Amino acid sequence: MIMKGKFITFEGCEGSGKSTQIELFRKYLENNGIEYLFVREPGGTEISEKIRAIILDVQNKEMTDEAEALLYASARAQLIKEKILPALNSGKLVLCDRYIDSSFAYQAYARGLGMDFITKINSYAIENCMPDKTVFLNISSRDAFLRKGGADKDDRIELSGADFHQKVYEGYLKVAKDYPDRFLLIDCLGEKQQTHENIIKALGI
Repeated sequence: MIMKGKFITFEGCEGSGKSTQIELFRKYLENNGIEYLFVREPGGTEISEKIRAIILDVQNKEMTDEAEALLYASARAQLIKEKILPALNSGKLVLCDRYIDSSFAYQAYARGLGMDFITKINSYAIENCMPDKTVFLNISSRDAFLRKGGADKDDRIELSGADFHQKVYEGYLKVAKDYPDRFLLIDCLGEKQQTHENIIKALGI
C-alpha cells in the first residue's frame, strides 16, 4: 500500500492540552494554505462515533478490558477505510486526535492486556496504515489532571483512577522508546504558544 499523503497523530494523557495544541496546529495549517483532513479517535465517522458513545458511557461499568480494546479497534477500522486511507491516497495531510498508540498505552499497558494482544487485533484494523509522525505531549498524568482540574464525570475512561492513568503515561513512554523515529516528545509544561512553536519545529512543517 502506497500512501501519497502524510499522516500525523497527536497523543497525550488526559488533560495534557492535546485539544488546544491540535486547534493551534489546525489554524497554522489553514493560515499556510495546507489542505488537511482532521479526525478523532474513537470517532470520526457516523459508525465510529456510535462506538465512541458506548466506550465512554459511564453506565458501562461491566465492560471487560478485552471488549473495550476490540471496540477501539472496530472504530479505528471504520475510520481508516472510510476517511483516512482515501485522504492519504489523494495526497492530503491527515491529522488524527489519538490513534493506535492510545491502544498501546491504555489497553496494552494500563489495562494489562499486553502488546501482543493489541497488536494482533489492530493488525486487522490498520492494514499497515501507521502514522508518519506522532506528537506526544509529554506531561505526567498527575500534572495533567491538576492542570485540567480533575476527571470528566461523564467519561468512563477518565474515571479509571490515578493509578491507571499513571500506567497510561508510563505506557506512552515505553511506546515512544519502541518507535523513536516516529515519536516526537514535546515538553508541554510551559506556555501553550511555546509548546505550539516546539511542535511546528519538531515536525518541520
